[in-house]
Amino acid sequence: MKTRKNIIVVGDRVLIELDERMDKTSSGLYLPPTVKEKEKVQGGHVVKTGPGYAIPETTPDEAWKTGKKEVKYLPLQAAEGDYALFLKDSAMEIEFEDKKYLIVPHSAILALVRTELSDEV
Repeated sequence: MKTRKNIIVVGDRVLIELDERMDKTSSGLYLPPTVKEKEKVQGGHVVKTGPGYAIPETTPDEAWKTGKKEVKYLPLQAAEGDYALFLKDSAMEIEFEDKKYLIVPHSAILALVRTELSDEV
């Protein structure tokens, strides 16, 4: 029996695969690490997102109610497949199954580029 690991992103976090094309210029020259360290903004593709911001329960607890309350979330704007531009300082680098990813809080994302299909000619 084979086992498969699955990464679950929690809260308002976003799992991003870093864009390797940012390592070189448009003419094909590779940038040295010292240049990349000075950059404040990075980009990458959104792989997974967390459920969003937890919404606190506003109704008072009543002693006669039983059962578990379901947590409600305000969903994130980022979606799988988006290209995200984010603040580099807020990102945490992880390695999962021999691949490097960044976990970024949703609040550190500056812009999203979403490709949508259009019927216009």
